[in-house]
Amino acid sequence: MSQTPSFYTYFGKTYRVEPTPDGGLTGFLLNLSTGEFDEKPEHVREVMWAMASSDISKVSEEKFVQETERARAYELKGGGPIFALYETIDGLYAQAKRENRRVEPQESALIQSLRKRTFKMWEDELARRAAGEPPTFQAEPRFPNRAR
Repeated sequence: MSQTPSFYTYFGKTYRVEPTPDGGLTGFLLNLSTGEFDEKPEHVREVMWAMASSDISKVSEEKFVQETERARAYELKGGGPIFALYETIDGLYAQAKRENRRVEPQESALIQSLRKRTFKMWEDELARRAAGEPPTFQAEPRFPNRAR
């Protein structure tokens, strides 16, 4: 059996496979309208057995976190600390573009660190919501009419 959790990109979204209490597997696909992971067990077999698909790739946990946060920052808008950090990341890219240069290594490291932080903030928020606590922020799609 494959090591779980395991991480994938699935047709432009991130997908995580986790064990279930009964010894099976389930999967969670990033919802670009909410920023949450929706349980989608029907994709588990497909992602785990995808050999050479350009649309499905196994990735490291680090790449999974970075890709998830890149998508959330691009696809969602909202208020609060998570979105302030997304704006900080956007500012770093904008500064490099204004100066007609690539993002420098220390800036890239800061961006990766900020994305890890926002990922953890999302995880903490979703755990609070799952425990019945009210949301501390709302996210909405930046492009509401786009097919998801």
